[in-house]
Amino acid sequence: MILFSLFLILMIFCSLSMGYIRIPVMDIINILIAKIIGNLNFIESINETYLAVIFDIRLPRILTCTAVGAALAVSGSLFQGILLNPLADPYTLGVSAGAAFGASIAILLNLSAAFVSVPAFAFTGACATLFVVMFLSYSSKTPSLSLSSNNLILSGIIIGAILSAGISFLKFIANEQVSVIIFWLMGSFASKTWPDFFIVMIFLLAGFCISIFFARDLNLISLGAKAATSLGVDIRKVTIILLVTGSMLAAVCVSVSGIIGFVGLLIPHMVRFITGPDNRRLIPISMLAGASLLLFADTITRAVLVHEIPIGVLTALTGGPVFCWIFKKNRLT
Repeated sequence: MILFSLFLILMIFCSLSMGYIRIPVMDIINILIAKIIGNLNFIESINETYLAVIFDIRLPRILTCTAVGAALAVSGSLFQGILLNPLADPYTLGVSAGAAFGASIAILLNLSAAFVSVPAFAFTGACATLFVVMFLSYSSKTPSLSLSSNNLILSGIIIGAILSAGISFLKFIANEQVSVIIFWLMGSFASKTWPDFFIVMIFLLAGFCISIFFARDLNLISLGAKAATSLGVDIRKVTIILLVTGSMLAAVCVSVSGIIGFVGLLIPHMVRFITGPDNRRLIPISMLAGASLLLFADTITRAVLVHEIPIGVLTALTGGPVFCWIFKKNRLT
């Protein structure tokens, strides 16, 4: 926890320093200290442009990026822990597509001016998609306390394909707003503000607290339905609560940054090599690792590449091959 936290802090300072305007790290530290203690006389000798760049442009974007990365990683950890499948995440279960469909409707209806409307539509779309996927995967012929992970993932892929077609139809009828929907769907943290960060952070804290509270139950569920039930775990209740929590986190992330795939899939899988399967350690470490990875990717697109590309494109290009490797490895074993 300490090492990952220090690495994330280091990444934040490096990202604040990098960009079209290079800002010395010591100036960043002095500006942050002066802002915290409320004594701006402490930074009279520092260029005022640095102050505007840090607090009005870079810091809201960086903190929003870290919060989204952390939320996606926690969401992926929950889905993988519930379904006991390393290929499960909001993207493969269709939850991200449902959130994107709901948010696209809000943009098409020109409700994006009211900030709360896009997250509300995204959350509604994510939850509706989740319950449709659960309904399709449930079978009365198998009276099991837990849902089949294979059926959930297959149902998620089917519903995700249908929703992708629905999003394409919305883009077709969007006319002049089609560019807004297309750019938003590719995922980006450009022009993010402090309200974006605060709304993601509120849901992240709530989702993290719920996840940690049920982390022991997740560990017991991995022993099997009968063993978990005998140890006092209400599997159906825990499953629904954590699936809704994961969907909530994915919906908020999609509503703020668009679709950013594979973060929730890759991070828990990689962190599991370090922490093991214990969700009491896996979830917080995944949260920090997800924040660091997404911030690293965003810093590359913003400050290293000649032209900024949507971060969703970058994560898909890098995460797709790793997804294929994980799938092939599980097929071989």
